[in-house]
Amino acid sequence: MPRSYRHISDYEIEIIAKFNKGQSLKSIAEEYGFSYKQIRNFKYRYNSNQRKINAGQAIHKKGRACKNTDGDLPPSVQRLDKLAQMRYVTASKDRYIKRLEMENELMRDFLSLTERK
Repeated sequence: MPRSYRHISDYEIEIIAKFNKGQSLKSIAEEYGFSYKQIRNFKYRYNSNQRKINAGQAIHKKGRACKNTDGDLPPSVQRLDKLAQMRYVTASKDRYIKRLEMENELMRDFLSLTERK
């Protein structure tokens, strides 16, 4: 019988709360049925993302971008204060502008190489 799939981020709040109370990563792993390595790597990724959010950097996720068109902030950013939220929005807009500038430069180079302009 295959094991039912559970994503570790579904337990994010509970894991962080238990860690903040002083519970060890090994005991948390045993309680939720994950391996020690999974909990350790999750904690590392969580701390890394929190450092980026506090610094105002945008978090880059792997894979294809989601089709969220309403422009809502991710739940991890919504829990922060307004200043951190504004830093996140500014960083994402800066990243978008940088991407457009790069595309523009590539298009300009392509057109000059094909002698169309």
